[in-house]
Amino acid sequence: MLLKNGTLWMSDGHFEKKDLRIADGKIEKIADELEPLAKEETMDLEGLRVYPGMVEAHCHLGLDNSNIGYEGHDFNEMSDPITPQVRAIDSINVLDETVIEARKAGITTVASGPGSANVIGGTFACWKTDGNCIDDMILDDGIAMKAAFGENPKRVYKGKSVNTRMQVAALMRNTLAKTKEYLAKKEAAKGDIAKMPAYDQQLEAMIPVIQKKIPLKCHAHQHNDIMTAVRIAKEFDINITLDHCTDGELIVQEIKRSGWPAIIGPSLTHKSKLELEHKSFTTPKALQDAGILFSITSDSPVIPLEYLPMLAALAMKQGLTEKEALDAITISPAKILGIEKRVGSLEEGKDADLIVCQGDLLDLQHQIKGVWINGRLIGEYK
Repeated sequence: MLLKNGTLWMSDGHFEKKDLRIADGKIEKIADELEPLAKEETMDLEGLRVYPGMVEAHCHLGLDNSNIGYEGHDFNEMSDPITPQVRAIDSINVLDETVIEARKAGITTVASGPGSANVIGGTFACWKTDGNCIDDMILDDGIAMKAAFGENPKRVYKGKSVNTRMQVAALMRNTLAKTKEYLAKKEAAKGDIAKMPAYDQQLEAMIPVIQKKIPLKCHAHQHNDIMTAVRIAKEFDINITLDHCTDGELIVQEIKRSGWPAIIGPSLTHKSKLELEHKSFTTPKALQDAGILFSITSDSPVIPLEYLPMLAALAMKQGLTEKEALDAITISPAKILGIEKRVGSLEEGKDADLIVCQGDLLDLQHQIKGVWINGRLIGEYK
């Protein structure tokens, strides 16, 4: 397919009128003018803007089909505070209406997984929003291991196994230490089954974290929880992301020194608990000014995922430039997830995930005219 005369949002942060060719699900060529090939379908996008598909780095899309009640609530395994063995891919319902609405709005790639009830909650999956079978939509079925600090595990396990933030951190350290010991014993056995430690599903699931193959995805709103996550990451030499990072503006330099990226939000909600006291749309600007890699999250279903560009627009109202706001919902989440070579910007060789719209994507009056995922036009071009 050849898309002609579109006004493309380029990776360096400005619009250019270009032609774009899609082949084999990829962006094959971007140029000032391209001639149609034999039998090539051509679309004229004169007067329309073309953006990369949006990327959501933290949500629960497909795991909370709450319109059907308990039967659809599949993102919090609240049977134990330590459940690294559970995998989002085994719960995701890609035919849920929330997925359809996100796709129609131009959110083409998501990382979705367990909620924040547990100290360690299981693996997130990264997937495209087009398809009927999650196995065919997956980019990475274990892109991060969910962890949670603060009020949520305290509330869920109050009077059972967690009453304080100290215990949250203690359970986290205990699991990481046991995993290091378990891995050392496996490596020392050198494949000798008689010397191998007894199989432990939870510790097996945590090995990629210890090996720094995947990050610990740390739910942390309050400043002390953020710093506890950073402290534990240093102690055990693991990678983390700071998800929510509500108090990030209060400890910008500490986050900068940590070197870890932040996934900010969801900011368009009431301050429904104490740790949300400092929730604000000014946080992205503060982190941007400090040079911290960050993205903006809807935390869907907290905020419906189709409103992701509105959240970026509200952050722009509080000081982000247009480029910074768009980066926060495209290339920056892709970098945080480690998939920036495939998605997040309009560049030759990347997946053909595109949004064609009339007007500015960050303007609430914009109209989506077409969404392409892996080079396939979703629905009909309007």
